[in-house]
Amino acid sequence: MAASSQITSMEVKTSENHLKVYKMKKKVLRKQVRAQHTLMRHEGIECVSHGTQSLVIANAGLGNGMSRHQLLKIVEEYGLVETLLMPPNKPYSFVKYGTTEAAKKAFDALNGKEVTLEDFGQNIVLYINFVEKVFCKNAVPTSLPPGLMVIENIISPEEEKRLLESIDWVGDEDTQNAQQTLRHRRVKHFGYEFCYDNNNVDKDKPLPGGLPEICNLFLEKCLKQGYIKHKPDQLTVNQYEPGQGIPPHIDTHSAFEDEIISLSLGAEIVMDFKHPDGHTVAIMLPRCSLLVMAGESRYLWTHGITPRKYDVIQASELGRKVGTITADVRDLTLNRRETRTSFTFRKVRRSPCNCIYPSVCDSQKGHQRQLQPSFPHNEMEASKLEQEYVHQVYEEIARHFSSTRHSPWPQIVEFLKSLPKGSIVADVGCGNGKYLGINEDLYMVGCDRSKNLVDICGEKNLEAFVCDALSVPIRSGSCDACISIAVIHHFSTAERRLASIRELARLLRPGGTALIYVWAMEQEYKNQKSKYLKEKNGSRDKEEISAAAAQRPLSDQMPDSGSQDLARSDQLLNDGKDEGSNAEPGTNSRLPVHTNRTSFHSQDLLVPWHLKGGTKKKGESVNTASFPAASKESQELSPVFHRYYHVFCEGELEAACRSLDCVRVQKSYYDQGNWCVVLEKL
Repeated sequence: MAASSQITSMEVKTSENHLKVYKMKKKVLRKQVRAQHTLMRHEGIECVSHGTQSLVIANAGLGNGMSRHQLLKIVEEYGLVETLLMPPNKPYSFVKYGTTEAAKKAFDALNGKEVTLEDFGQNIVLYINFVEKVFCKNAVPTSLPPGLMVIENIISPEEEKRLLESIDWVGDEDTQNAQQTLRHRRVKHFGYEFCYDNNNVDKDKPLPGGLPEICNLFLEKCLKQGYIKHKPDQLTVNQYEPGQGIPPHIDTHSAFEDEIISLSLGAEIVMDFKHPDGHTVAIMLPRCSLLVMAGESRYLWTHGITPRKYDVIQASELGRKVGTITADVRDLTLNRRETRTSFTFRKVRRSPCNCIYPSVCDSQKGHQRQLQPSFPHNEMEASKLEQEYVHQVYEEIARHFSSTRHSPWPQIVEFLKSLPKGSIVADVGCGNGKYLGINEDLYMVGCDRSKNLVDICGEKNLEAFVCDALSVPIRSGSCDACISIAVIHHFSTAERRLASIRELARLLRPGGTALIYVWAMEQEYKNQKSKYLKEKNGSRDKEEISAAAAQRPLSDQMPDSGSQDLARSDQLLNDGKDEGSNAEPGTNSRLPVHTNRTSFHSQDLLVPWHLKGGTKKKGESVNTASFPAASKESQELSPVFHRYYHVFCEGELEAACRSLDCVRVQKSYYDQGNWCVVLEKL
């Protein structure tokens, strides 16, 4: 009887165990399916039910605290690992084994297995799926923001120790400087106190004592070695514990001069830089290194430190790599943050800032010119106008502009595909390189006046270089064909427009052809509205002409496609009205500002570009300055840049081409708001 009771008890226990195993398997299967859906949604990768060499491991990504070192140690137990990919900020990783058998072995052993994250002490469960292959894009190194440099090992460990010991965080608050404990970090000021309520300094109230003597010695060293031009007189010392950071910001223009330098002590850190167009660059600042920000990197880019306990860095150069963090999923890992102290030196500004970045300059806010530029009447005025209202503008908006230029135009594609195999083709004013890869049977090279747009071409592995469309450094007669798409209308005089066409002809061999597109005055032609006018409802259009501009490369068939703000911006900022004709404007005529998505009323005008990142307040002038990206106001306003255009009347482009005796016009036509010509070199 007792034996029978014991057997029944064992059967119940066995049944409970079977139920427990069944529930666990069901849970693992449910989590597997969820992981499959996540992968499809994030990466567009479909999992498969049969065994392959490649696995995706959910819950084992950089985004949830798994380091490359720990994951490698786990997966290498089951066979030779050919590839381990860990996408930044994702909760999954990909592993490719040398054989399918090894992958199956890992699948059986790891699916549903609980592991402890080494750096967090937290338990997680791994969920595994097979995929056909591991996907990996070639990571293109990003360049540092212009004007920024990082100098490694600027001080010795002994100097670092003395600098850290010179700051007393524990003792009573020093009456000679201001000490604060902010939500994100501890702070001390020397020379002048930085007031966080107005993001400025009181220039009439220097702090007693000035800068610590050891800091003065360091600054003398920087001056001697040429890292800085002027000796700073203000120091902010920040101490960051792991998990702390500093919000993205631009140091107030009116408060400090151009150069700002920051010394990293105690630990390395990743600092994030962001351009107003949304382009971001993560930069490793090693321990004992000096960050120097000048020019564009100081005045235009925000910089900040994301609050977190780990940084995603290159695994191959752990904690030592100077420069940008490349998103190479084959070489990323986590680096635990430690206590870091920064010494940031600045020179207090004594006069208003007059930098070339008025959109983010508090000194120039509300004091921008109320008059738009006049029509140029000589070569010097034309060059100056194009420099300010073409070249500089496209350098500022390059990333945002490029993001709106993707799909090539059919008739331009048709021209490129009609060329004989092996033809040498120059895209003069190539912009973001949209047309450089259209026909792989051609040898194409691009050039553009905008360095930032040429950099984008480089990121796509396209051949391009920086130059002016009036002087292209290519041997005469060496090209079978050229294209100039939305470039020539950025030249501000008839002479300069003709010179750009002559330069295209110079590049061509006899019998070679060139395709030219310019923006048309007639946005309604043969009773048909152009795509530009049809988009008046403000919807985005990303099918437009990519510009490229030599003189300021680029133009676009739809100049404001990146903005949905179509607030009226065509006020003539003088009293007169330009009724637009073929005649050149008078001596004192100001260039009008065009209303986007409307018909043209002047051939020479300024076209607004609303930089992505905010919207303009109703009723405000288009010249309203924007604010630093970290400020509250930046969420309400977006920078507005004005680009110079000369829109062509019917027959004007063709007539200019016919005035050159070295070419003949093969074909001229109208294409969605553009006048177009195909010319042949005689």
